[in-house]
Amino acid sequence: MFLAIELCLTAICLAFAYTRPPFGYKRFSHVEQRFAAFANRRIRSVITVGLAALGIRLAMLPILPIPAPAIHDEFSHLLLADTLAHGRLANPTHPMWVHFETFHVNWHPTYASMYYPGHALFLALGQVVLGHPFWGVWLSSGLMCAAICWGLQGWMPPEWALAGGLLAVIRLGSFSYWANSYWGGTASALGGALVLGAFPRIKQHVCVLDSVILGIGMVLLALTRPYEGMFFCVPIVTALLVWALRRDTPPIKTLLAKIALPATLTLAAGVACMAYYFWRVTGSPFTSPYQVNIRTYGLVYFPWQHLNPVGAFHHKILQSFYRGINVPNLFNFARQHPFKLQGCKALVVWLFYFGPLLTAPWLVWLFTRTKGKFWESIKPDLRFLLLLCACAYISIVLTIYVGQPHYAAPMTMAFYTATMLVLRDLAATPSGRWLVRSVFVVASILCATVAVALVFDAGPDPTWARIWCSPPWQDVERARVSNQLEHTTGQHVVIVRYGAKHDFGTDEWVYNRADIDSSKIVWARDMGKQNAELLEYFRSRKVWLAEPDDRPLKLIPYIQ
Repeated sequence: MFLAIELCLTAICLAFAYTRPPFGYKRFSHVEQRFAAFANRRIRSVITVGLAALGIRLAMLPILPIPAPAIHDEFSHLLLADTLAHGRLANPTHPMWVHFETFHVNWHPTYASMYYPGHALFLALGQVVLGHPFWGVWLSSGLMCAAICWGLQGWMPPEWALAGGLLAVIRLGSFSYWANSYWGGTASALGGALVLGAFPRIKQHVCVLDSVILGIGMVLLALTRPYEGMFFCVPIVTALLVWALRRDTPPIKTLLAKIALPATLTLAAGVACMAYYFWRVTGSPFTSPYQVNIRTYGLVYFPWQHLNPVGAFHHKILQSFYRGINVPNLFNFARQHPFKLQGCKALVVWLFYFGPLLTAPWLVWLFTRTKGKFWESIKPDLRFLLLLCACAYISIVLTIYVGQPHYAAPMTMAFYTATMLVLRDLAATPSGRWLVRSVFVVASILCATVAVALVFDAGPDPTWARIWCSPPWQDVERARVSNQLEHTTGQHVVIVRYGAKHDFGTDEWVYNRADIDSSKIVWARDMGKQNAELLEYFRSRKVWLAEPDDRPLKLIPYIQ
């Protein structure tokens, strides 16, 4: 429904742009003059955008409360965050680990998440400082929007940068699943914004600080999405090398001292920290937890790989996921229908990052290009950004998974920078100027519409085809049971028994905290007679049986 509303409003704005372009000209001009005066103070603009993202999300708490995790990835990131919050990088393998085995979690050689630690660092910060991992998501969302504004200032006049930053607040920092789940996206987008924002500044100022920021952005990408981040960073590094070899650049000694050395040292420090993390988790500085999980469960990511046999599974639900339904089906679909797969990937990226509202300016811009001289009519900055997006998007093309929008999170800044440059081009004509103004007006109207809908419990529903305001799935029943037991005297073990048709994609219950033995609640899979050893180990705890597929769901004492 909300996608249809966006489409209708966009169509109305297009019609107005080419039938009544002078409409509201004086009022808009007055607002724009004051807006430009405010934007000229660049630091204030960046702070304003960051605080706007933080403030709007705080204001939405009564109608959009702290989310309950539901997806495998969320629980795995939360495990890593809890591990870091306890001052550790990994946890010892639990003697009863087979009862707790679950998705995206390693048990050997240590008990740890399979994911890289960048996103979890923010979650851990929220847990330690503010008492809940969600506040780490909240903080990273504000930093992301502020970094986008800062990055845009390196590519365009300050008023356009501020407008782009506020657009990011609306489209990414308010109602998107990035800001309302534990799945990630904000930290990777933050890293991409720092890298792309430092790029033009380095060429303009040849400053050590900008080089360090470039390195920090690359480290953040390495700690969150290193695969996609590599495809994103290589074109930027290549462009800097080409620029450094030009005759009109500063002397090579200056470039080495002020650009190459600071960026390299920053990146090297980050890589060393990541290697140390690998060593503590996997026993080798060259083996990531991700690789351990792939070897253990036989995951494949590229269509030229093979579905190799893996060892015996301890649980039917894990076997069904890795070798029964999920992975084999995706692998075969990628091989048999490559064009359909790429169409689905493009749709996922388009729906979330652009949608009808941000697509309309691109279509108008394309139709206004000079015939026969399309490439020549594109300004150099936009040309580079298009090439950058094309190179970075290859990382998504190569895998077998349709994926989620946060897979492309490193490209967020590039998408917004290119779109703002297109809007700036269109603003040179009366019709284009009306269309540009309408983009921000419609974005604000849509944001208010979603807020009102949430007040009346009529907000958008969770869906795999996510738009900018799609909410995350939430495992409300698990959260309810957890809350009930947290307020019940003593310590507890919950044995989870699924039905034959259980949806383990968005309703997985068996996840535990970093320190299992000290946790008030321990979640375990039903293993029949083998449950006896678990009950003996936790003999001082009260044991419950939960069957998530029963409605109404009941939590009853477990009887062996």
